[in-house]
Formats: sequence, C-alpha cells, structure tokens
Amino acid sequence: MEKEDTDKCCSLTCDMLLDKTYWNNQYDAKLTGWDLGEVSPPIKKYIDQLTNKNLRILIPGCGNSYEASYLLQQGFTDITVIDIAPTLVASLKEKFETNPNIKIILGNFFDHQGQYDLIFEQTFFCALNPLQRKDYVAKMKELLVWGGKLVGLLFDREFEQKGPPFGGCKKLYKPLFENYFSFKIFELCNNSFVKRKGTELFINLIKNS
Repeated sequence: MEKEDTDKCCSLTCDMLLDKTYWNNQYDAKLTGWDLGEVSPPIKKYIDQLTNKNLRILIPGCGNSYEASYLLQQGFTDITVIDIAPTLVASLKEKFETNPNIKIILGNFFDHQGQYDLIFEQTFFCALNPLQRKDYVAKMKELLVWGGKLVGLLFDREFEQKGPPFGGCKKLYKPLFENYFSFKIFELCNNSFVKRKGTELFINLIKNS
C-alpha cells in the first residue's frame, strides 16, 4: 500500500456517540447492512478445523450471532456472546433460551470480565470509534489466556460515509497488535463472502505477553 493510502487510513476520526441507544436504534429500524445473514465463510472454515469442543469462546459485538449458532451446531460447549443493544440481546436470549452451552450478555465489551481461549472478530472492530482501537487491543489481551487466539476479519478498505463501519488498512492495524500478539496469519482473505471479496484481511493472532 502506498504512503498516501496509509496516511488516509491514519486520519480516521469519529464525532458520533456510538452508544447502546445508537445501536439499539439500528436494530429497531433494521438498519443492519453489515449483517451477512449467515456465518462468514472464512470463520466457518476456521471453525471446521477446530477439534477441541470445550474451548472457551467469546464473540463480542455479536450481532445476530450466526457464528455462535454454527459453533453450537458443531458441538461446542462454552460460548459467550456480548452486545450493547438491548433489543438484539432480548431476541438472542429468546432464540437460545433452551441451550445451556451459550451465555448471552447485555453489556459493554470494555467492561466485560473473563478468560477465553478464543475470541472471534466479525464486524466489531469496524463498528467502534477508531479512537478506541488501542483500548480494543488491550482488552483483547486482557481477556485471552496466554497463547489464546484472536481470529476473524478486518476490513481492508475505506468507506465513503463517516462510519460506522470504519475502514482501515494492514499497515495501520499491525502496529496496534504487534506488542501483544504474534501474527500467525495477517493477510488478504481469499474466501470472503462474495460481496466483501478483496476487501477483508483474515487474522489469526496469538497472545504472547
């Protein structure tokens, strides 16, 4: 990526209040353009190669939780999802009310406490105010056990609107993570959902400090 593009990535700002009222209104109005309607193909492929069904798994900013549904279908037993939107969380609690293998939390990710082996990133990072990205990385480090993994997708593109979603680029993201994580995979995704082809990075980051 050229320096001009990197500088553009680094100029991200946001003056919007992205609180629970904002996100709840998005769900109430069904303004959920980020919703794929299914588990993201790269994450599905990653889940398919996991053999330990007892991994402690967190999905922050979980949305409609297609990834959680797929994990449950595959026999995983310790899944936690968290979102800030009350309307959404009420719907998820109803959907999963008979399943003891998933915990559904209404709350702010940055206030959450726990220890996890694996955290999935799927359109959560891009929904946050870019000024919170360093806090996001620090919180991921806190929540993961040593050797735990942060796996998922980051947008490798810019957006015309002021956000959310907020875009970015590989050169912007890598410095955020490199002090706390080893990069097992950090590259352009080759099996994205068709509408996102060529615009996503797949990440598999291992906590190392």
